[in-house]
Parts: sequence; C-alpha cells; structure tokens
Amino acid sequence: MTEIYLDNAATTPIADEVLADMTDKFKNVFGNASTLYGLGRQSHTVLEASRHVIADSINANDNQIVFTSGGSESDNTAIIQTAEARKKLGNHIISTAIEHEAVLKPLQYLESKGFRVTYLPVNENGEISLDDFKAALDDETILVTIMSGNNEVGSRMPIHEIGEILKDHQAWFHTDAVQAYGLLDIDVKADHIDMLSTSAHKINGPKMMGFLYRSDNVSFPSFIKGGDQEMKRRAGTENVPGISGFATAVKLLTDDEKQARQAKYYHFKEMIAAGLADNGIDFAINGSLDPNNLNHVFNLWIKGFSTYVLQTNLDLAGIAVSGGSACTAGSIAPSHVLVAMFGPDSPRIGESIRVSFGKDTTEDYIKAFINELSKIIERLKKTVKTEG
Repeated sequence: MTEIYLDNAATTPIADEVLADMTDKFKNVFGNASTLYGLGRQSHTVLEASRHVIADSINANDNQIVFTSGGSESDNTAIIQTAEARKKLGNHIISTAIEHEAVLKPLQYLESKGFRVTYLPVNENGEISLDDFKAALDDETILVTIMSGNNEVGSRMPIHEIGEILKDHQAWFHTDAVQAYGLLDIDVKADHIDMLSTSAHKINGPKMMGFLYRSDNVSFPSFIKGGDQEMKRRAGTENVPGISGFATAVKLLTDDEKQARQAKYYHFKEMIAAGLADNGIDFAINGSLDPNNLNHVFNLWIKGFSTYVLQTNLDLAGIAVSGGSACTAGSIAPSHVLVAMFGPDSPRIGESIRVSFGKDTTEDYIKAFINELSKIIERLKKTVKTEG
C-alpha cells in the first residue's frame, strides 16, 4: 500500500539534497568545531557558513543566530531565561491561548514561580485582537511570546503590528516561528522581533536541529550549562552535519519557492473544500480560508464523526492525517486550540482532523484523500443505519 502523507505540520521528510549534504559532512567534516587544528577549523568554517545562510534568511546578523536542538529548546530558552534575567523589571508575560505546548508549558512553570501570564483569547478564526493585546500590556510586562502562525489551524498573528507597539516598551518580543519559517517572509529587524524560534524538521531538514535568533539587546546566560560553544550562549558540541543540513534546506526555500508553495497549498485547500462539498460531506473549516494564512495547514470539522474513527479509517486506507498537534495527538485531552476557538462544549473538539501539505504533496494525493474520506463516511453512515 502506498502511504499518502498529509501530516507535514508534524514533520517533513528529509530532502534528498539535505541528506546528501549531511552524509558528506558526517564522513568528511567530523572535527570538533571548537578545536584549533585543521579538522576543527574545517568544521568551524562549515558552521559559520551555515550560520550566515540562516541569518540572511530572516535579515539577522550572523552572530545573532544560536543553534539549538530544535523549537522546544529554543522556546524554553527564550521564555524561561528572559523571565529569570528580567524579573527585577517586572513579572508579567503576555502570550495567547493557542500557543504550542513548547511555549505553554514553560509559561505554566513560570506561573508556579510567581510570574503573571496573560493568555490572549482568540476568535473563531484563531486570531487575537490587537485591542486585547494593548489592554494587557502594562509597566510590569517583561516578555511577549506570540507565535507567528498556528500549527493546528494555520491562523497568522499580527507580528509586525505587535513589534511596532513593543519597539519603545521594555518587554522583549519572542515569536515561535516553527510553522511559519520557510513559508512566510520573516524580517526580524523590520518587525522588531527580539527572539525567534525555529525547527529544521518542519522544512525538510533534520530532526533535533533548530535555532534561536537573539537580537543584540537580549542578554541572558546559556540555558544549558557546560562549555562555551555558540559564543557562550548554548553549551554543547555543535552538530555540524545537522547545522549544514539545516542550511541546505534553507537554501532550497528561495522567495519564489516559498510563494509557489503557499499558492499550491491554497489550491489544495480549495480542492478539498470543493471535493467534499461535491460528495455531500457535511463539514466546516476550523479557521478561515484566507490565502494569507499558513496554507499548508487545513483543519476540518467532519460533522458527526469522531476524530479517532476518522484517523483510524484513513490510516487503514494508507492516508496519514492528524487530530491536531503531533505533540498532543497521543493524548485523550481535547485540542486546546479548538477549545480556545469554539469553547469546551463544541462538537468540533472531538470531530476534527488536520490535513497538512508539504513539497511532495500532489494533486493525486489530494484527490485520493477526498475519495477515501468520502467512502469512509458513506460506509460509517451505513453502519450506523444498520445498527439502528
């Protein structure tokens, strides 16, 4: 059975070019980048060339990029270290109710330490209100951490507008850009972003690899205690093959390629919406069909059918989709994103699936998904009638 993979928001397959580059570096560039002899200098050269590629992708300076093990470490570092470093200036943090767990759990930890956290609500499109944000901001606010785009419904946040508001405020501005990086144009200077987190495996790069952008005004000690790597900002021997692979993945995402993918993914959304409607499927979109959103994420409420049953039957048909964030999909807890959007009693909470596209997704995959989902629903309807 050919697997049709439609869960690219969870992770993406590694690109051939990335795998080839990493294989070469594993074999031929194995020296420790912190050593002074030839093999170490070779690794250091690759490290710094990769740093430049990645810095340039968000209009940052090379020395503002800190390589990490991925988005979770980057988020934890930015949030917890900022709170500890700035607690004399205040104890208030602003975030949203639909952040990834890698943001929410550090915030919950800080709340247990006495910090105040405001979780901004969202509307049924998964969007915050700037008026709510302005009302929450006060003299005690030391950090604002708001994602660039949501991983479950694809909604975008007003990052530029928030940065403009904060540019003369004491609060540092962090954004989790794990889902947005590689699809949207990001300019940390124009948007007045102080910290930004990413993860390579979302853009066909390696797992356990990411970076944290830190502007020059952000200063706190290494979250991981140990050596003086990454200019004393992140202890641990650098993963040179992974870093080089990350940079190769970034090189593949030219401006034209990003725009082409957004357009292709939006077309896939339109295909699914039209196809399900044509087949008489009773469904609704969780979020909005706005072409400016993260178009690789499409969340659907299939009315009357449980998420678990839909996922299981699609899996048996060789189609991989998600019930929400991959980090919580194995849990019986409902999606906190859908709860925030529609309330805890909405039937959407237990009857929705997330479909997400990647560079290898084709129209044939989308047609197969529409066809199989339609057949599954018709079969389930007949089963219900028979049992009734």
